[in-house]
Amino acid sequence: MISIKNLRKEYGTVTAVDGISFEVKRGEVFALLGPNGAGKTTTIKAILGLIQYEGDIFIDGMNARENEKRIKKMIGYLPEKVAFYDNLTALQTLQFYAELKGIHDADLPALLKEVNLERDANRKVGGFSKGMVQRLGLAQSLLGTPELLILDEPTTGLDALGAFEVRTKIRELSEQGNTILLSSHILSEVQELSHRVAILNKGSIVAIDTVENLSKKLDVQPKLRIELEHVSDEMVQQVSALDGVRDVTVEGNVIEAICPPNAKLSIIKTLEEAGGTVVDFKTVEPSLEEIFIKVVKDHV
Repeated sequence: MISIKNLRKEYGTVTAVDGISFEVKRGEVFALLGPNGAGKTTTIKAILGLIQYEGDIFIDGMNARENEKRIKKMIGYLPEKVAFYDNLTALQTLQFYAELKGIHDADLPALLKEVNLERDANRKVGGFSKGMVQRLGLAQSLLGTPELLILDEPTTGLDALGAFEVRTKIRELSEQGNTILLSSHILSEVQELSHRVAILNKGSIVAIDTVENLSKKLDVQPKLRIELEHVSDEMVQQVSALDGVRDVTVEGNVIEAICPPNAKLSIIKTLEEAGGTVVDFKTVEPSLEEIFIKVVKDHV
């Protein structure tokens, strides 16, 4: 659905995006990650046709420069900072954007219901909370059932239930065949939703793959979490001395250690030989946060 080739953008002497290339498959949830100033927003603006750039962008096989109007009709966009007219109601806001997009058959009440704003349809947006404005922004982005959704920090300002509902909606849209380009600082959210991630740093893509593949490539190993009846200094010392085991930590009666899969039985056996009684244990897979920190540190 998206093909970017050698995208480059400079602002004076600052290179915001430095010749990046990547593709987003149809129906995929693809996440752009990176610290502030990495080039995520510039990349999104280029895809939306909001800035001039070097390189080429193709949307659904069409050159973005040559088919600007047609492509914009295919895209739904939720910006990071959502702003609407305070004097309009939620329903009037959607009517306004529907007219701008040339959409005449949208079921606007149903769209408000999708984001749990049906009871607030006739309330003025100026009285909305930040979370309600964010929900309305999501509804606006869904006008016209766009094939491509670009969501920049989609759960900003939402409470836990609201964030859960938005994540559920994103999964539903992906299952229906929509392509979603996602940018978020909430790494657990990205890990839960995304098929693949691209990590940007200083305008360049420093890693791109599934979270699982990235953890393997970067040798980000899982943690073994073991609950014991009691923990002694001797147990901790003996586990720490095992080959391949590192970063052993203790919290109450729980020992955590980063280790390769083949070291798990050795750790449990060592604890039992040191007088420990294992109550429970589990493997905690590497998080996207760990991968992100490792990648960015390696490319400072």
